[in-house]
Amino acid sequence: MAVRTATPVTGWLLRGSDGRLTAYAPAEGGVARWTETRPGGPEWTGPELLPAPGLDPHLSIARSAQGYVYLVGVRRRNVPSDAGDWTATEVVYATQLQSGRPVTNWRSIGTPHGQEWDRAAQVGAPTAVVDSVGLHVFVRNAGGGVCGRQMDARGIWGPWTDLKGSHVLDGMTATATSAGRVELLAPAAEFVLRWQQDEPGGELQRVRNTPAKPAPATATAVATGDDRVTHFWREAADSALHTVLPAADGTDGADDEPVSASLGAVGTGPAAALRTVLDGHDCTVLAQRAVSGLPAVAVFPSGDETVGGQWSETGEDFAGAPALALDAAGRVTLAVLGADGHLRVARQRVSEPGLALGDWVRV
Repeated sequence: MAVRTATPVTGWLLRGSDGRLTAYAPAEGGVARWTETRPGGPEWTGPELLPAPGLDPHLSIARSAQGYVYLVGVRRRNVPSDAGDWTATEVVYATQLQSGRPVTNWRSIGTPHGQEWDRAAQVGAPTAVVDSVGLHVFVRNAGGGVCGRQMDARGIWGPWTDLKGSHVLDGMTATATSAGRVELLAPAAEFVLRWQQDEPGGELQRVRNTPAKPAPATATAVATGDDRVTHFWREAADSALHTVLPAADGTDGADDEPVSASLGAVGTGPAAALRTVLDGHDCTVLAQRAVSGLPAVAVFPSGDETVGGQWSETGEDFAGAPALALDAAGRVTLAVLGADGHLRVARQRVSEPGLALGDWVRV
């Protein structure tokens, strides 16, 4: 199986309701999947192919509170006709109900442009998230703005909604808090654009733009508090990680002029982010592909990620973006895809203080 290792997303390692970790990656003819044989590993099955002919090599993955995993991508199908062949472009999704089990058939939710196939072909890679009601899918439309579509608790999809915006680049990211409230970030030419729900299940509302010049396909986000999301991206000029500073009153800054701050971490692609407790402290763990091509990891106080953070390189050269998750034993688990297409995993040594990773395992 030819695994496509250059996937520019980080949320491809997830823990199922049974405690087992699963890793996903685009592959020729569909999606490659690895699954722990038991919660906490160390053995895995895979890679196995989840067939999805015509799927673009970019996959957004979202998990519900019930443990359902939604795989969302863009599929392009060649359609023959008497007037000549043409390509149909659709956003599609499949659902994994349990770890290691087959996924449902891939279902189409179309695009914001309906059967205007020339415009549909211009939509960006989707980003998906689950709130307290159901699945949201967002795409950059042909005009450079953002459109979204939501599935409700009954599994019924509403219409595509125009969220506006302009000059949006590749690499939007959407994240939900533990309460189920969603925030969406879209990098744009001169700004970072953001939307948020005022309450779980509510309408997404635009908040003030953050002046920035983000590099495309470098954004990520993580819930760093019960009702707080922290966003990260790389600036195009120096490839350093940046984040939006919280307002002085501790809010998300919706009514104030948002300000970005540099974390000083230079690398490539998006950084994986994870909230956990280390030595009794609420922490945000970040992992990135360093300039050297190696995985690099740092730990920050949650909600104050501009403080501290000593980056440590580990492992060997890899492709794409790293992923982070907590395994069934609560250990920080870092995963990368090697240049050879093999999954590599390192887990936290809980017997040592702070965040110390054990040996890398090639799956």
